[in-house]
Amino acid sequence: MHKLLLNREIYDVLIQEYLPEARQFIWIVTADIKDMHVEAWGGFVPLLELLADKVSQGVAVRLIHAKEPGPRFREDFDRFDELVESELFERILCPRVHTKAIVMDNVVGFVGSPNLTGAGMGSKHEDKRNFEAGFLFDEAESLQKLVGWVDELYLGEYCQTCRRREHCPDPIDEQ
Repeated sequence: MHKLLLNREIYDVLIQEYLPEARQFIWIVTADIKDMHVEAWGGFVPLLELLADKVSQGVAVRLIHAKEPGPRFREDFDRFDELVESELFERILCPRVHTKAIVMDNVVGFVGSPNLTGAGMGSKHEDKRNFEAGFLFDEAESLQKLVGWVDELYLGEYCQTCRRREHCPDPIDEQ
């Protein structure tokens, strides 16, 4: 499968259809991150609540982002012990990240323009959303390449040669 998703389709397919079905891992890479809300359990809840639920089910969640999240995200984050205390939830900040990608269970991947925000890929009203595009795919070779790259990023493989290290608030590799 190689499917182009546009605007609200990104939310409907990726967030509403695929994300709840993840059973092993969800890896999210985004430049910007905000207090995104999604439809779940008969209402609208922070995406963090859905991720905390996945962690409590034994799904590993990795979140890599470029900016420090805003105050509403941090307040919501602190409400979910599963995210604060579980070794299944990993979060790193790398100011050089500009990629927007999601990989789930090494079965499906998404690469596109939307950040992890309500206007980007959340449940915002059609008339308040950004104009976004991305590709959903399940080809093994592409998934393997993306998973390998995200893992290298997460493990700090690029830190030693990063020419922006002096601007990094928390280097991953800790030299």
